[in-house]
Amino acid sequence: MTNLNLNSGFTSGATTKGNKISILAFEVANTIVKGANLMQSLSKENISHLKEVVLPSEGVQNLVSRDMEELLRIAAADKREELKIFSGEIVRFGNRCKDPQWHNLDRYFEKLASELIPQKQLKEEAEMVMQQLMTYVQYTAELYHELHALDRYDQDYRRKLQEEDNSNATQRGDSLAILRAELKSQKKHVKNLKKKSLWSRILEEVMEKLVDIVHFLHLEIHEAFGSADSFSEGKDSLGSHKKLGSAGLALHYANIITQIDTLVTWASFFFKAFVSRSSSVPPNTRDALYQGLPPSVKSALRSRIQSFQPKEELTVHQIKAEMEKTLQWLVPIATNTTKAHHGFGWVGEWANTGSEVNRKPAGDTDLLRIETLHHADKEKTEAYILELVVWLHHLVSQARTGNGGIRSPVKSPIRSPNQKTVQLFAQKACSASPVLTFEDQQMLRDVSKRKLTPGISKSQEFDTAKTRLSKHHRLSKSSSHSPISESKNMFSIRRPSIPVIDFDIDRIKALDVIDRVDTIGSS
Repeated sequence: MTNLNLNSGFTSGATTKGNKISILAFEVANTIVKGANLMQSLSKENISHLKEVVLPSEGVQNLVSRDMEELLRIAAADKREELKIFSGEIVRFGNRCKDPQWHNLDRYFEKLASELIPQKQLKEEAEMVMQQLMTYVQYTAELYHELHALDRYDQDYRRKLQEEDNSNATQRGDSLAILRAELKSQKKHVKNLKKKSLWSRILEEVMEKLVDIVHFLHLEIHEAFGSADSFSEGKDSLGSHKKLGSAGLALHYANIITQIDTLVTWASFFFKAFVSRSSSVPPNTRDALYQGLPPSVKSALRSRIQSFQPKEELTVHQIKAEMEKTLQWLVPIATNTTKAHHGFGWVGEWANTGSEVNRKPAGDTDLLRIETLHHADKEKTEAYILELVVWLHHLVSQARTGNGGIRSPVKSPIRSPNQKTVQLFAQKACSASPVLTFEDQQMLRDVSKRKLTPGISKSQEFDTAKTRLSKHHRLSKSSSHSPISESKNMFSIRRPSIPVIDFDIDRIKALDVIDRVDTIGSS
């Protein structure tokens, strides 16, 4: 067992017999996975990826800092914080040990500041110990799932015992015998997994390994970042700028960026699908975006829109290209921010992902905090959001005037379109628009096949009670990185009813009504 001094390495001594980890195994496994991820992120390959790819990336340079020394200090401070969380959990486990020498480990970890000399032997043995611990973790992950399966078997068996059905006694006995055999087999499987996993390990034995891992990681962080590691200097490496993470705004700003990206995709799709028709942006989506904007962006928006004068008249596609210059690096950071807020939310989450930790290639470890909006400068981020919203307004306005600014008559409130009318529109739209892709045409054909109910004024052609933008649909470009729980209903599609119009006589008018140009123009 590790003697608690700074030159301990992996020395062993007499061990006081402690209790088995048992149910605490899942929390210990969770902690081990955090340590393994931190160790993996400090490998030479991943540190090179950080310095050569992540820190020089456009998003980090634009939102955080262009000073590489400052960026390295921020990255090193993040690793120190990860180590603090990891060691804090080990302190908690130590306080539950029978052997008092594992109590109050936080005092021991505080003394590590004076030990910053790398030890080659320590590195080799730490990697070997972590590999052994991760083997236990993999068996513990399997145990976690099999315990759930055992619970289901047990519930099925108990339910079968209480059932009162009309089957004869012989059939009922056979069914119970099968369930009893399955339950017995599952119990045996769980028992074997407990012996192989952390469940049957002695907590003091695992603590010895975990303490040495903390010692190693402390030295490895300093080895990876050198002078950028401010651990022993006591400096605040995060700077004086107001950051989104410390202000608790990172996830909210990520949502705003996701909404803007979705609206750009929406507008450009409908402009493409109907050639010169307006991009009918759903009012609820537009309003939700405006309501969520930061106060500084709202106050500056009107004056910026009024003073916005591009050098030359731009087409819809040119405006979208201008917006993509920012979105192409800003959206991935927003995506990373959303993903980072869904990690390790519950004690068993590691069971689905943790066992893969040692199989990840370089640059594919857990998301670095600097790759999210956590360290993004608040003023810089708001400036980019303001710019995008102004461009978005110009995009919609330009699309609206694509047909010379002609508005269509207000739709008739009396009659709704019949099936023949919608089918005729779908056929003409597919044949008249060579830019439509196969997916666009398929969507229109699906609309034309639906049976419409007379008297329903909204959404009947899209059946909104059942239809949503699917995760892989071409309309949902940003669905993979939008906050699901907060904006699931935000982007649901609602379309206005379509009056009966002779498409051969007035095709422009028909498309205007369908695209709701009249209502947008008057809003």
